[in-house]
Amino acid sequence: MFGLLPFCCRHSLFRMAVAPPSYCFVAFPPRAKDGLVVFGKNSARPRDEVQEVVYFSAADHEPESKVECTYISIDQVPRTHAIVISRPAWLWGAEMGANEHGVCIANEAIHTRETAAETEALLGMDLVRLGLERGTTAKEALDVIVSLLEEHGQGGNYYEDANSCHSFQSAYLIVDREEAWVLETIGKYWAAEKITEGVRCVCTQLSLATKIDVEHPELRNYAQSQGWWTGEDEFNFSEVFSPADDHLDCCAGKDSLEKQEESITVQTMIDILRDKASGVCIDSESFLTTASTVSVLPQNRSLPCINYFTGTPDPSRSIFKPFIFVDDVKLVPKTQSPSFGDDDPAKKEPRFQEKPDRRHELYKAHEWARAVIESDQEQGRKLRKTMLELEKQGLEAMEEILTSSDPLDPAEVGDLFYDCVDTEIKFFK
Repeated sequence: MFGLLPFCCRHSLFRMAVAPPSYCFVAFPPRAKDGLVVFGKNSARPRDEVQEVVYFSAADHEPESKVECTYISIDQVPRTHAIVISRPAWLWGAEMGANEHGVCIANEAIHTRETAAETEALLGMDLVRLGLERGTTAKEALDVIVSLLEEHGQGGNYYEDANSCHSFQSAYLIVDREEAWVLETIGKYWAAEKITEGVRCVCTQLSLATKIDVEHPELRNYAQSQGWWTGEDEFNFSEVFSPADDHLDCCAGKDSLEKQEESITVQTMIDILRDKASGVCIDSESFLTTASTVSVLPQNRSLPCINYFTGTPDPSRSIFKPFIFVDDVKLVPKTQSPSFGDDDPAKKEPRFQEKPDRRHELYKAHEWARAVIESDQEQGRKLRKTMLELEKQGLEAMEEILTSSDPLDPAEVGDLFYDCVDTEIKFFK
């Protein structure tokens, strides 16, 4: 029997993968400040995994060309939008990111009563990137994701691990300047809820209940065929599809956001993502918040969207650095991991037989800072204070852009993220 299974999946017959609690958030006016939509995400992943921050410009593609995702190739579209993403360095997709049209997407691995497929297909993270590359609005990105889910399915190992196959179902928070969609999936089946006000947290538990705005046409029939829903009771997505033993508490993130008495700002969102006491910031034996992002999407379309990325682990010891889409964005090789091409163990089968060093220059410099903060109380305190001051300068400069009556000068912000990363590395040295 084992001979028929991919090596990476053999052990999972005995041990089911459990995803750590991971959180993404959105806040709409009036809860968010000054007509801004504020989006945030912590990526909880294996402790030693490196995330890179990568920009891809908009591009035209040849008819009938293919795009090679993490495990499978699919048909390419005629044009893809400019995107900036934070992703585990071994895969094609993204944990979180934004595009030039002000769409942001984050992905969560979720627990459901149906085991995720181990067969290699599209990863939830591939669908994040595909949604960003192909969607000009949140709803358009949602339509892209569910269409590709129907056509190709989801499945395969979520971790760079040769010893065990960790496959999950996926949830998505898809946001633009006007609305957000919470999309939760079970195989090819799905449901989604539209959000236009208040705050919302999405984590590793199903959150959709009876308010469903769009759904897979066969979703309810499927639930009935599995014996999970009688067809007579009110259809509650979470109750129907959550595992019976789902005792994980994902309320911490929701409470962190909802208890905010002041208007929610970028700083509020950053503080929530840094909060270890609440469990929003993961730092355990196996898992760590390996990267974080916050985005500000002004409802006033004359103002630019601003996307902040850490590109480094543990937001409580990282600097959130701003990125703005303009025509001539300066590439930042210092947040990009080394490329191994076709020799990458993630691309060869059997997969993950070796683990190459995927650390980028910023990651290596930041390792020194983390070591200082952990080992030397006085020096670590001073270092963290200076890091926060650097971050504050960036936040204040972005606040000026959002409150200025002058139009944005693209020449001034094309190398914004590049300069912030460069300054951070020099500071660590």
